[in-house]
Amino acid sequence: MMESTQLALLHAGAFCAIFFASLGSSYGCGVAAASAIGAWKKCYVQGKMAPFQLAILTGVPMSQTIYGLILMLMLAGKSSTPECWVACLVIGVLGGIAIGLSAAYQGRAAAGACDAFGDTGQGFVNYLIALGVIETIAIFVMVFAIMLLAQVGVTPAAAA
Repeated sequence: MMESTQLALLHAGAFCAIFFASLGSSYGCGVAAASAIGAWKKCYVQGKMAPFQLAILTGVPMSQTIYGLILMLMLAGKSSTPECWVACLVIGVLGGIAIGLSAAYQGRAAAGACDAFGDTGQGFVNYLIALGVIETIAIFVMVFAIMLLAQVGVTPAAAA
């Protein structure tokens, strides 16, 4: 009976990875989309062409959901060792939160980029570079979590 509880908690940790990551992606895309819509409206009012690049900026925070999915699958892969449930739960929750925060803040930055690009029509590549810096944090968290996960369930003698 204890193993099934451990397995359930391990899977809960795995789901938390994608849950928190996608929560941040949803928020980030929503904030960026609201800004893109406002920028498009300003373009229409001024009789300017509405730039398609704003749609690209709107979707940038979505990629963190993929990082959450990868982390979730790596955590779920530990189901053959359910006694590692504590580590998997902690890695899933904290990793998912960190990845989600990256997406949320990336969305806020993308909103600024939408506003600036909508007004000027310039700087698109610069905006993408700045958003990429924020994205890198999520990639670091995912990679470091996977590196740590590789050590979960390994006996000290086997690790040496």
